[in-house]
Amino acid sequence: MRTRLAPSPTGAQHLGNARTHLIAYWAARRAGGELVFRIDNLDSPRVKSWAIDQAIEDLRWLGIEWDGQPILQTDHESRYRQALATLTHGGGNLAYPCVCSRKDIAEALSAPHESRFRGEGPIYPGTCAGYRDGDAIPEQHHCWRLRVSDQTLEFDDAVLGPQRCNPARELGDFPITSKNGQVSYQLAVVVDDQSQGVDFVIRGNDLIASTFRQLDLSRHLGYPVPRYAHVPLVLGSDGRRLAKRHGDTRLSHYRECGVTAEAIVGWAAHSLGLIDTAEPQKASDLIDQFDWSRLPTRDTVMDTERLFGL
Repeated sequence: MRTRLAPSPTGAQHLGNARTHLIAYWAARRAGGELVFRIDNLDSPRVKSWAIDQAIEDLRWLGIEWDGQPILQTDHESRYRQALATLTHGGGNLAYPCVCSRKDIAEALSAPHESRFRGEGPIYPGTCAGYRDGDAIPEQHHCWRLRVSDQTLEFDDAVLGPQRCNPARELGDFPITSKNGQVSYQLAVVVDDQSQGVDFVIRGNDLIASTFRQLDLSRHLGYPVPRYAHVPLVLGSDGRRLAKRHGDTRLSHYRECGVTAEAIVGWAAHSLGLIDTAEPQKASDLIDQFDWSRLPTRDTVMDTERLFGL
């Protein structure tokens, strides 16, 4: 087994991030596998330079040990370009240039349906999908969209069990580049995981829809499909994702307030059902307690402002 830590340096690491990172660490070490560290810094307009160093510091502070040196996603640019060329100019009519704006898409959909997947927008109506390999590429700014499968794709999730989706009916064709030519998150992480030999992807359950897109990409690029585990999120008392409205949940904040890493580790393990009480624990001492079957399938809703006696 080889899995990865892949924090995004668009902001500070918070409690929810910490718990997901700990799950990856415990799962890798329990299986006698490897854990690699990649900084997902491709989203350049939103990346904060300080957040890269702080993510590394936060994970070390938690007691998470990884294999090898942390690498930057931007180091893989040449590999992204090779994969993109395969999809856009490799034959098979796999992708097409799209000039539509978000406004264009919204106006083309008279009655967009609501997705069953969290955070998903309306399905792209296929306005530019008439393009065929060899047609003239539009001169105006455009992204490239992948034609998704009109068939049911399946994977067996280590936490949630069997998952099924027909991407054409439930997700729609999706961008594999932005209009400025930068490869998308969806394509980048598939190439990254292949390049790093990752065969088990552990991440939040808000990315299930992304997994079906990435299954399509892996198939077209001839990559082996990894196993997946989509773990529960930590939500605020209002049932929404952690944000400033829930108070300061940054790991650096807790550290500055004198909260120990062991306290956060104990809280994380207890909230996942791995230990009976939230007593402080070292991350390495809980490796043998990790068991996929004990993890909850539902998100954890909690009042973060009352944690750790602050």
